[in-house]
Amino acid sequence: MTDDKKTILVVDDEEDVRVYFTTLFQDNGYDTIAASDGAEAQKAAHEHKPDLITLDITMPEESGLRAYRNLVENEATRDIPIIIITGISIEFKKFIHRGKQVPPPAGYFEKPVETKDLIAKVEELLAG
Repeated sequence: MTDDKKTILVVDDEEDVRVYFTTLFQDNGYDTIAASDGAEAQKAAHEHKPDLITLDITMPEESGLRAYRNLVENEATRDIPIIIITGISIEFKKFIHRGKQVPPPAGYFEKPVETKDLIAKVEELLAG
């Protein structure tokens, strides 16, 4: 792993989705780490300090919403941009963007994701 390569933590409870996104990001020059639920996501974020996180919302064990809240409230992880990728409707996007308790995510995509739009957003967030 080279020092200049950015790392993306991919969080989704479906293995095929994790494989799809990790492959997509690796094909575009990023290193990846994967987690299958919110608890694993938080542990991986603290251990590996990724440059960006993609986060599903509906997962067993610990939900993505709880993980999102914990990640943005924790001093060690609050500056990591999070892109939410979910099958939940646009109503959820409205809800999370008007939430007063936590800041909105850096990006939001509904499944199925348009990969060129996702990669463009990742590149925008990691450009600095």
